[in-house]
Amino acid sequence: MNPSAPRKYQQIATVTANQPETSTCFRLTLSCDGFSHARPGQFVTLHLPGLLTPLLRRPFSIHRRVKKNSRVIGIEILYKIVGDFTQTLSQAGAGDRIDLLGPLGNGFTALTQFKKIILAGGGIGIAPLVFLADALRETGNDLTGAIVCLGGRTAEDILRPSVFESLGFTVRVTTDDGSAGDQGLVTRTLEKHLAAGRPDMIYACGPLPMLRAVADIAGKNNLPCELSVETIMACGLGACLGCAVNKNETTGKYQHVCIDGPVFDARQFVF
Repeated sequence: MNPSAPRKYQQIATVTANQPETSTCFRLTLSCDGFSHARPGQFVTLHLPGLLTPLLRRPFSIHRRVKKNSRVIGIEILYKIVGDFTQTLSQAGAGDRIDLLGPLGNGFTALTQFKKIILAGGGIGIAPLVFLADALRETGNDLTGAIVCLGGRTAEDILRPSVFESLGFTVRVTTDDGSAGDQGLVTRTLEKHLAAGRPDMIYACGPLPMLRAVADIAGKNNLPCELSVETIMACGLGACLGCAVNKNETTGKYQHVCIDGPVFDARQFVF
């Protein structure tokens, strides 16, 4: 084991807030320990004590760290109601207890002094990008040329644009039906900004078809790009091998989203 690797904590966290962002998306705030060294892109797994179903823990990106007087006292999780677990989770209130394990997985690479950054998020895929945006600002990057491309099917799928704006990012919105921003795909907006100047890094999270398109764009333009990949997983620790994805062309080995990811270099991820 790498002695410098951050410790993973299993603990009983306390809900301090569970606020609706839209009719189907909520922002859960948990009071918990052990996240001062968490990296953007890492995730946690949750279990609701006393419930036998679902049996397996559920994974969620760390949306943001909660600080008080510069000390990390908890985390936020942005989630969408998609099944029984998240439906039950949406009913949690202040003071309720949740079994939490994390931080897990590999996050985005060490942050350097970038001059131009592009973030691309599709729907609930923006969940880890707010933590990333926080970290980019904290490490002293000049964000005057930083852009966030947010995409969704409708206006309700565009989540937390004002947070990115408050951090200094320029926000560009696209929706499939044109109910917010430009009508079309988020990747079209990404390509427009590439034409205006070469970015130092592209970060993306969203549905797999969107990530494939972002990876193709980055590859054609020989641009560095990191993808936060979302997939079904059971244990989150690399034991069950349930989140295996295609073999890496370089190593010839299967990759597992929970331990090799969820953040991958776009050039190393095989769709």
